[in-house]
Amino acid sequence: MQVRRPQLRPTARHALALALMAVVALPLLWSLWGALAAGLDAGAWQALAQEPHLLQALALTLWTGLASTALAVGATAAVLAATAGRLHTHATQRLTRWLAPLLAVPHAAFAIGLVALLAPSGWVLRLLSPWATGLTTPPPWPTTQDPWGLGLMAVLVLKEVPFLLWAALAHLQRPDVARRLHQELRLTHILGYSAAQAWWRVGWPQLLPRLRAPLLAVLAYSLTVVDVALVIGPTAPPTLAMLAWQWLQDADPATNAQGAAAAWVLTLVLAACAGALWAALRWRMWRGRWTRGNDLAHGTPRHQATRQAPRTPCLAATLLAVYAAVMLALLIGSVTGPWPFPDLLPTAFTHAAWASVAGSHDSLWTTVWLGLSSACAALVWVVAWLEWAPPRWQQRSSALWMLPLVLPSVLWVVGLHRLSIAWGLDTTATGLWLAHTLACVPYVLIALQGPYLGFDRRLQQVSATLGQPHTVFLLRVKWPLLRAPLAAALAVGFAVSVAQYLPTLYVGAGRFQTITTEAVTLAAGGQRSLTAAFSWLQWMLPVLVFGLAAWAGQARRWPAHTSVSAQSDHDA
Repeated sequence: MQVRRPQLRPTARHALALALMAVVALPLLWSLWGALAAGLDAGAWQALAQEPHLLQALALTLWTGLASTALAVGATAAVLAATAGRLHTHATQRLTRWLAPLLAVPHAAFAIGLVALLAPSGWVLRLLSPWATGLTTPPPWPTTQDPWGLGLMAVLVLKEVPFLLWAALAHLQRPDVARRLHQELRLTHILGYSAAQAWWRVGWPQLLPRLRAPLLAVLAYSLTVVDVALVIGPTAPPTLAMLAWQWLQDADPATNAQGAAAAWVLTLVLAACAGALWAALRWRMWRGRWTRGNDLAHGTPRHQATRQAPRTPCLAATLLAVYAAVMLALLIGSVTGPWPFPDLLPTAFTHAAWASVAGSHDSLWTTVWLGLSSACAALVWVVAWLEWAPPRWQQRSSALWMLPLVLPSVLWVVGLHRLSIAWGLDTTATGLWLAHTLACVPYVLIALQGPYLGFDRRLQQVSATLGQPHTVFLLRVKWPLLRAPLAAALAVGFAVSVAQYLPTLYVGAGRFQTITTEAVTLAAGGQRSLTAAFSWLQWMLPVLVFGLAAWAGQARRWPAHTSVSAQSDHDA
């Protein structure tokens, strides 16, 4: 007999869900209206149409955004193909653990470290100069801020691959998805396909549609990024997001309105690309079903269409090596003194940069309290929404919660700025906290939605059979068993808050300095050691929170004399 768990009455549940929706939807829609109102100036659109660099900036934006997204998706698929057939082994678990420190590296900090490696006076040329190049002065080569956007693409690909891997593994580790996929891969292997062949024909076509939201996030960020473009992006001309940001910073109202119009052009471009992505995924699903049906019906693999993936250790080691080199360059760069080219090592080491960082305790404190408070608020809201909102409400409102993630950042901050002015929150800590919380909500929702909705419902039936109220079930069964995903989602929210650059500048109006704003500002000023120190600290804060989250999510150690019921709870 199926026992239904005690729950809120339908009226009370709908009222609670409506209140939860209003808490986030009201500021989201208000800021969206503010962004829309900012782009209604007809004169600004006429001036934008006459801008000589518009088409070139738009083409550069499409090239860097689409190419980096495609490369990131391809690299993610290759890594997953190399682990096909071993989804329940320690190799996949180790890969998941290694993703945490990679995810913790903010985009801006990674870009600053990559510049330290690839710049004309960077580590790579210093290593090659004594015996390969013979250079005695830094060459005028566009190794960074190149006109083709290759440096920007490198940062985007290297930063988005861990995010896509993490999102994919979150789905693959759901019990229902993993069990079904494992059975289908075994069946395909029995028919004569190798593990990689089975993955490309059965596993990847099923996983790709589940990654719609992460793919959209990657595409939106790649097309509209500003802080990374400030550090390593092309400048002559810049991307369209950079042009819009420069115009929005201008004190002239006409130029400012032209920046808002450019932001809306970027939004339309993103919408068109998102529509094309959706159509491609739909076509891929239809073609995948048809191809799998034809191929598997014959019982023999089509070897000529097989794509072999490189081995996981090679791919993972390469990714880890790049991240290690970037962070090592930042660490050494933070303690360097005078460093003439082409010397491999500086002539002296100094801790002056770290002394300046220690003196900037206000920026550190602002970063910490802002990250923790906004991540906790986003986590509480997401848990309440997933627990009590009706499933139909969750499906229909999913696009609304993704607005901060899919809208161009330069357009989103315009709406946030107008919201903060209208609500009297401009230049206040409350307004800054609200902006960061809204930015954290979609990422926390993506991080937690899969594990939370995939929770075994049979445990609810057991709890109800024992006569326990739903509150006891949540506090003593469900949330303790989900402590690892909950802690990981909190860490993701903290990392997102730390990386916020434009909302901090706009809503804070320069009165609140964080580690990120300090690092990006110093990178533009050319203060190498101080920039490296702030960038290293920008990475260490999320790493610390991810480490605490991993410790909090560890499985409990039960003593040998533990009761059978407690041990069964642990095994579940």
